[in-house]
Amino acid sequence: MSDLNKLTIAEARDKLRAGDISSVELTGACLSAADAAKELNAVVHPTPDLAMEQAKQADDRLKSGYAPDMCGIPLGIKDLFCTQGVASQAASGILNGFKPEYESTVTTKLFDSGAVMIGKLNMDEFAMGSSNETSVYGNVVNPWRKADDDTALTPGGSSGGSSAAVAADICLGATGTDTGGSIRQPAAFTGITGLKPTYGRVSRWGIVAFASSLDQAGPMAKSVRDCAIMLKAMSGHDPKDSTSAEFDVPDFEAMLTGDIKGQTIGIPKEYRMDGMPDEIEALWAKGREMLEDAGAKIVDISLPHTKYALPAYYVIAPAEASSNLARYDGVRYGHRAKLAQGDGITEMYEKTRAEGFGDEVKRRVMIGTYVLSAGFYDAYYNRARRVRALIKKDFDDAFDAGVDAILTPATPSSAFALGQEFDDPVQMYLNDVFTVTVNLAGLPGISVPAGLDGQGLPLGLQLIGKPWDEGGLMNVAQALEDRAGFISKPEKWW
Repeated sequence: MSDLNKLTIAEARDKLRAGDISSVELTGACLSAADAAKELNAVVHPTPDLAMEQAKQADDRLKSGYAPDMCGIPLGIKDLFCTQGVASQAASGILNGFKPEYESTVTTKLFDSGAVMIGKLNMDEFAMGSSNETSVYGNVVNPWRKADDDTALTPGGSSGGSSAAVAADICLGATGTDTGGSIRQPAAFTGITGLKPTYGRVSRWGIVAFASSLDQAGPMAKSVRDCAIMLKAMSGHDPKDSTSAEFDVPDFEAMLTGDIKGQTIGIPKEYRMDGMPDEIEALWAKGREMLEDAGAKIVDISLPHTKYALPAYYVIAPAEASSNLARYDGVRYGHRAKLAQGDGITEMYEKTRAEGFGDEVKRRVMIGTYVLSAGFYDAYYNRARRVRALIKKDFDDAFDAGVDAILTPATPSSAFALGQEFDDPVQMYLNDVFTVTVNLAGLPGISVPAGLDGQGLPLGLQLIGKPWDEGGLMNVAQALEDRAGFISKPEKWW
């Protein structure tokens, strides 16, 4: 059974429990797939020895008769998660050589549930990017290609290594993080499912910080059910994270009935953007029809402050990045610049940060430092925070009016070519136009693959849910997935 790596998490779990396959066999298939997919540049720190050791332990656990759902399941871990004794660089030169002495809460929970790590996955540097082109490891390549065209495409960002690895069947699932769309956008670009949970559902402890009030870890997998299984293992209160919520973790998978009769789905008029491609508009209309077919009531709603979301996000996120990234100074860990005779500590800081950070990170740190400076704090940062409160109120008003979930496009286009020149960085930032509102409001959001464009590339639809209602949100996503019937896979060229 050489195609074991093509199984879903749910399928593999059932086969492992039945004794039809072993975790060692399953992990071996994933490691072989990773070796054969080096052209994708998705796995940047392979951990085959650790993976096989974890797989053997999982098999022992499975034989004992009691094993959690994730036991024996091979996963890829985004390089933003600290993993004990394994390089954790956040795809940045400034963390070159950093091997943590501790394990992030998310990976601890996954390993405690018996999951297997095949390696660390590529990403945009410090999670800053929408195309996975800011990584110190080089670009990740999307396993999908346009029909009759071998142009290398972006897998999305910042969780591009995670999306490419899952889409190419290198692993059965992967961890991602989402600050402004970094789970949902790459999931849409690669034809997989990606869930950003409610802020506070999953601990941020041990995850390299970008923007602390926006960052949230979540699962990326081959189906809604797989995301539900992974999320249960990843979630739970963590006293080490002051923003972690003290809520019980429900059995998300048990909530996936696919029955949404009588539920109300909102369609926000503000998401109809000027210049939106016809294919995105058509897919959105198709999604609306599919949910109507499932018995949901579709209503038009207004989220009036949506147009301010992108500028507010690109004030708040860089400001928090500027604060968080101040710790990378060449003193305690990571890269330290070579100094000339007579250089002092100021020169060491300047040279280390100039050498260690990439251009996009420098750009955002400078923007963030500017908006936090004494003369501009009220004009920019505080104003953006007030706008954020208004955006959250828009969603609260919609949910208070009886809306159960909101349907929008996931991205403004399908995957674009790597190396595409953008004269203005804002053009790249527009990739987040449908996703940043969810982070600003702290809500759960999920991207579900729903069709192919005219060039044979996957397109996704986004569903946005009520706070702490990931189960209800994924149930609506299940209804959408059932009707979309998306089973397309990239044709193997690597």
